[in-house]
Amino acid sequence: MQHIPVDEYVIDVLLPDLTGHDHSPPAFLVYLILWTALYREEEKRVALSLQKISEATGLSKSAVQKAVRLLKRRGLIKVFKARPTGVPEYELVRHWVRRRARQSLKRSESKALRE
Repeated sequence: MQHIPVDEYVIDVLLPDLTGHDHSPPAFLVYLILWTALYREEEKRVALSLQKISEATGLSKSAVQKAVRLLKRRGLIKVFKARPTGVPEYELVRHWVRRRARQSLKRSESKALRE
């Protein structure tokens, strides 16, 4: 069995935000399934049908659709379709990674100025 690393932000911020604030534990489950699939594929995007996500989470297809809409509206995922009836490709938007990089750069610049 392979261990899959998950950013602290996902557990510390997204979990309580999606389950508590948005009242949508299914959205968090779908996010974790997408995270896992992307990690295993080692790609930026992963193609998964709603049925596959439904089977992986144990959620109904309509619950998965609702969760995907919420994640998309919150800017946590991007969804791409080549055709209207095609299998969607999902990409995670990890905005906290960019924010951390900017903060780290600012700290480095600040430290360099003090020296």
